[in-house]
Amino acid sequence: MTTEQFDLIVLGAGSAARDGAGKAKREYGANVAMIERERWGGSCPNVACRPTKAYLIAAELFHDIGHEAAKRGIDVSQPHVDMTRLREWKNSIRRDQQSWKEVLASQYAIAEGEATFVDEQTLRVGDRTLSAERILIATGGRTAVPPIPGIEDVDWIDHISALELDRVPPSLLVIGAGPVGLEFAQIFGRFGSRVTIVNHGSQIAARSDTEAAEELQASLEEEGIEVVLPDGSVERFRRNADAIEATISGGRTIEVSDVLLASGRVANTGALGLDRIGVEASPRGIVVDEHQRTSVDGIWAAGDCAVGPMFTPTAQYQARIAVDEMFDGSRNADYSILPTAIFTDPELGSVGLTEKEARAEGHDVEVVKHPLSAVTRAQYFTSRHGLYKIVFDRATRKVLGVHVVARGASDIVGSLALALKLGVTVDDMALVHHVYPSYSEGLKAAAEQALAPVRV
Repeated sequence: MTTEQFDLIVLGAGSAARDGAGKAKREYGANVAMIERERWGGSCPNVACRPTKAYLIAAELFHDIGHEAAKRGIDVSQPHVDMTRLREWKNSIRRDQQSWKEVLASQYAIAEGEATFVDEQTLRVGDRTLSAERILIATGGRTAVPPIPGIEDVDWIDHISALELDRVPPSLLVIGAGPVGLEFAQIFGRFGSRVTIVNHGSQIAARSDTEAAEELQASLEEEGIEVVLPDGSVERFRRNADAIEATISGGRTIEVSDVLLASGRVANTGALGLDRIGVEASPRGIVVDEHQRTSVDGIWAAGDCAVGPMFTPTAQYQARIAVDEMFDGSRNADYSILPTAIFTDPELGSVGLTEKEARAEGHDVEVVKHPLSAVTRAQYFTSRHGLYKIVFDRATRKVLGVHVVARGASDIVGSLALALKLGVTVDDMALVHHVYPSYSEGLKAAAEQALAPVRV
């Protein structure tokens, strides 16, 4: 069997894989092979980021028609969601698999199938053998199935299968209150499901600032979504005819039609044979250093299969770091100023440190806040749960973190990443001009509270 030789082999075809392969070919002239077993293009454009946001946009429109339109003198009939047509629209705005293959095959040698390491530089895919001195593992992740007694009898759904439903679940139990769980809870809650969220931790959105998470929770509860905290968990499941009985914390039993798993992810690495070649991995994924190097020379990992933040932009960022390290020196991964968002309505956007993280790092922390309800733009809508929070160092005045719960929060915090990187102070934010009426003005109003009073 002839072994095909390449400068770089990329395992996967998602965000990290495509960014890494593209950079290697474009900037270093590398001859690249790409191997994919299941989903060309990866999760984000096919079954995660883009299609999920399409459903969120539909749910927001559905909500505004039903709850906001009449108050503005717009008379409409009671809205109804047609899940089949919604699914068709979602599918129409994404690239199909054949198109993905054609695009990628025009740039790289592609191989379809399950890859297994033969040795540290060689992979077997079906009847093909491929070899390279550099290998980037970017195989992504999948939904973790928690070890709950009786779960084997439950036809659970996750973020992928939920997007293929042709009906609105009458009642939905969401396990996990991270971004995926919260977004799908609101989507189906707005479409008419009776939704209950259970979560192990003491707050929803565990990595978010606590006050911001509490504001988002209040908004979701106002819409009728039940949130079981703290230490919410499912003790067992039992199938009861067409329903599912779930015993949750405290022995309470609820009956639901559907269960959505959103409590974690596991890396897609099982079939690679990493143990055989000595690549260190943990339950959270492949262990990497600040250059995305694994424990084996010549092998790097990026994206959801590697230990680290699990976001599309960070997957791309990691792949670029890995490729630079492969061909032209190195730079370190830095997540100290990482803008993130949960795309509920209102959104929860954050950049920099939470108040708790800032205190843990030893900063002399000061905080200023402004309520969303006091922002003119928000007063056009019924629900005004939300806030603007700035965490800064009392001595240096340097802004350490910004947390926003509002419509458009993702745009606000995303635009602030550079400001925090350059060392913006809370006084800078207070004295800068702003747009009125906009959601962003709440940030200036919060910052102004940090200004010392002018003495006459």
